[in-house]
Amino acid sequence: MTGTVGIVLQARLASARLPFKAIAPIAGQPLLVHCIERLQAGGRADVILATTDRPEDDALAMLAVSHGARVYRGDATDVLARYLGAAEAFGLDYVIRATGDNPAVECGGPGRVLDALAGGADYVIEEGLPYGTCVEGMTRAALARAVRDCHRPQDREHVTLGIREAPERFRVQALEAPVGLRRPDLRLTVDTRADLLYMRDLFRAVAEAMPPLSRLIAAADTFQRREAA
Repeated sequence: MTGTVGIVLQARLASARLPFKAIAPIAGQPLLVHCIERLQAGGRADVILATTDRPEDDALAMLAVSHGARVYRGDATDVLARYLGAAEAFGLDYVIRATGDNPAVECGGPGRVLDALAGGADYVIEEGLPYGTCVEGMTRAALARAVRDCHRPQDREHVTLGIREAPERFRVQALEAPVGLRRPDLRLTVDTRADLLYMRDLFRAVAEAMPPLSRLIAAADTFQRREAA
């Protein structure tokens, strides 16, 4: 692939449903650190934390830097503009989007999405993974067009919604997840307190520093069988 690539990870402390979840501990590490290290593990691009310019997020910025990530700070509510700002600040031609509520993000996902972007798509999403474990990819040019043309509040908050809903203006490509990881019925993200407690139990059951997604899926299946018994 010709061009500069970055993995832009959005996070902030003032989450509406579960404030401070980004620094909530899971298996001895803050949730945000799990995200950073799993995204770094693929080795395809640097991780850039895109957080807000609010003072409370100073702690997130320092945490990210201490774990080898770079930092961009922008608007708290216009997340789409924050992504474009990060891409422009670091000279990125291709952006992998990840979110800071997904401590089980699939380590190999960024590489697969980047390979698809190299084929000429404006936007790529990997489908079929457990909810909360995939990443998206887009060109900086697509981000710039979205910032210019997409003005609904939900477009500015959810970043890629305006791109995904306009295949007539953007070249959108969906990938199928690897066979062994196709489990869209599973939820592996942290939006609520119950989600956080579940992910703590899941990581405790696997008991590995950086468990592969396949092991987390197996542990989730074990939990489901116990509940059904």
